[in-house]
Amino acid sequence: MSVLLAATGAELSKIRSSRIVWLITAAVIALHLLIGLANMRDTTTAVEGITPDGLIEIFAGERRPAGEALIDLLLSFSLQIVVMFLPIIAAVIAGQEFRDGQLAQSVLAVPRRGLLTVAKTIALVVFTAGVAILVELISNAYLFLAVKDWNPGLLLGRNTLAEHGELLALAVLVSLVSFAITTLTRSTLIGIVLSLLLMALAMTQVLARTVPVVDALLPVSAGRNLLLDPADADLSSSAGYAAVVLVAWALLSTLAAGLLLSRRDAR
Repeated sequence: MSVLLAATGAELSKIRSSRIVWLITAAVIALHLLIGLANMRDTTTAVEGITPDGLIEIFAGERRPAGEALIDLLLSFSLQIVVMFLPIIAAVIAGQEFRDGQLAQSVLAVPRRGLLTVAKTIALVVFTAGVAILVELISNAYLFLAVKDWNPGLLLGRNTLAEHGELLALAVLVSLVSFAITTLTRSTLIGIVLSLLLMALAMTQVLARTVPVVDALLPVSAGRNLLLDPADADLSSSAGYAAVVLVAWALLSTLAAGLLLSRRDAR
């Protein structure tokens, strides 16, 4: 256990010392802050216009129960950042190993490839979970400012906290998939391109409308199926099926990356 903790600490140190990782992370957080600030006025205006029977009009011509609509808005705000940018950060973290012989140095420090893979996985989970939590806190802060005079306890509901937990799990799982893809291909660019492709397929719903069976098997689409309400979105599977798909992608892709790493030269 002490060896694993030491290896994980070393992997976290490598992530923390990577300038490009911090630059991309800072850019993502800054973008999230700017988008939230730009939407703040519209959200506040919508809250001020909540009808006596508890309906809100966030989008023109669409009235919904205020609490439900605002929580959906909160989750969709964070979801966009999570599925678009965390996989890119994960791909960059994985790709750092294949520059300037860093992988050879990692193998010299931790010769047991299985242990090295586990340490890298834990380090990635810790870092991406931290970024995802920060994203969710920013989203919550903006929404709290909008609803504090109407229902300040809205963000502390049991269902809201459970959905935040699901979003955090999604952030970690899609990041693991991107990390594994990049490790398997040994290319940051390929990892980023494939991650963006999976995101585009989910967001445009091209496969969801044409071949929903295939769409349901893709990781980002599974995340969408897990988090969104079937009444408000055209989903391709149930939440339970989506959870199984997401976990399977993360486990199998990470295992494949670890096996391939153990059989390749450290270069």
